[in-house]
Amino acid sequence: METELLGFAAATLTTGAFVPQAVKTIRSRNTSGISLAMYVIITIGIVLWLLYGLRIGSWPMICANTISLGLSATILGLKLRHG
Repeated sequence: METELLGFAAATLTTGAFVPQAVKTIRSRNTSGISLAMYVIITIGIVLWLLYGLRIGSWPMICANTISLGLSATILGLKLRHG
């Protein structure tokens, strides 16, 4: 149980790191300071981490990467649309 709590704590912090950028980008629609290559790579990486989490049945990884994927994909979509 302690290991799961550690995983959820880490997942909360790393997923939460996307929130300020997502909020700022969604509100402003300004993506000029965002690297397209970085968001393509990070989004693909998140998909792979999510698949890995699903394969091993790790709920902290599944939850965090599902949320992170939504935030990252939103930023990537705005970059592609307004970039």
